[in-house]
Amino acid sequence: MIQNIQNWKDKHPDLWEFILFNLLSNCATITNFVVLWLSGSILFRRMDTPFRWLIFDYTAPGSGGLGGFLSFLLAYVCAQCVNYVVQRKWAFGATVAVKKTIGWYILTVTVAGIISVALPGYLVPMLTPYVGGAASTIANMVNIGVQVVVNYPMLKFVIMKK
Repeated sequence: MIQNIQNWKDKHPDLWEFILFNLLSNCATITNFVVLWLSGSILFRRMDTPFRWLIFDYTAPGSGGLGGFLSFLLAYVCAQCVNYVVQRKWAFGATVAVKKTIGWYILTVTVAGIISVALPGYLVPMLTPYVGGAASTIANMVNIGVQVVVNYPMLKFVIMKK
């Protein structure tokens, strides 16, 4: 059986890499959810002042205000730190120097991060009437989907080139 799996991986290296990328992304996903839940319920719990800056709008009831913004931002940053290490080492097996790739990675996750931190300010208030307290979790799931669409092509074709 193990030989069959190895043969399949050898025949489909790009598909295997994408599967591995998604499986290993769960390390970042778990980090993201744990930091989001802890920071929202403990660290930034009392920071519910409505917050708006540029495209970031956390003014609607249920959006979490400044604390919601900071929770999503902190969760995203922590998850991306974990993701860089995990993807570099295990999914892509990159050997290129970190100093050559880190700038591109920071740019990529900044673009995805702007979307991911802005989106919940709009999604959470829209979802709250239908799903209540699960709205921030669902918004986070949408963010993760956006991150895969942005991150995988950049990691594969630009950042983690061997």
